[in-house]
Amino acid sequence: MAISIDQIKQLREETGAGILDCRKALEQANGDFQSALNFLREKGLATAAKRADRETLEGMVELYSHGNGRVGVMVEVNCETDFVARSEAFRTFAHEIALQIAAASPLYVREEDIPAEVLEEEVASARALALAEGKSESVMERIIEGRLAKYKNEKILLRQPYIRDEEITIEKLLLQNIASIGENIVVRRFERWELGEQNED
Repeated sequence: MAISIDQIKQLREETGAGILDCRKALEQANGDFQSALNFLREKGLATAAKRADRETLEGMVELYSHGNGRVGVMVEVNCETDFVARSEAFRTFAHEIALQIAAASPLYVREEDIPAEVLEEEVASARALALAEGKSESVMERIIEGRLAKYKNEKILLRQPYIRDEEITIEKLLLQNIASIGENIVVRRFERWELGEQNED
């Protein structure tokens, strides 16, 4: 099957992979765009995992204001080199992360950032709710696990569905960018403010 330049170009735009990799993926998938896309994404994720232990001392702080100044976000995203930190692809990724934080209001970057007492409160709350609903002890642990997973998916940035494509999580988006940019990238920290919200201190 003949592979068109337009297919290669579109696949390159979607994945950030090289032209030859896009052509090979399309040939391997007999011109099936979705199969080629899935193949390159999986390949990209494997490449990204190899870069995860590299030091990230460069990067940028992205500032974003939404809704005529009603929501403000500041996020630090790091990479390995100043060259990548100045690149359009990296800056676009940092901006997308800021948009995600503004829209989806996560509380933590990753799972290990959740304080133990917060997890304990969530477990206690899930248990109390299950008891109030008359659930038996035999299903209690599964219910608690399910509610904890839901909480984490809502509150942890890397576990949230990406606002532009709910088929992937922010972690997958991060891994795709690591693969296409070619350096380790870390979302270090963020703050989100909303006009009129109460300060908990």
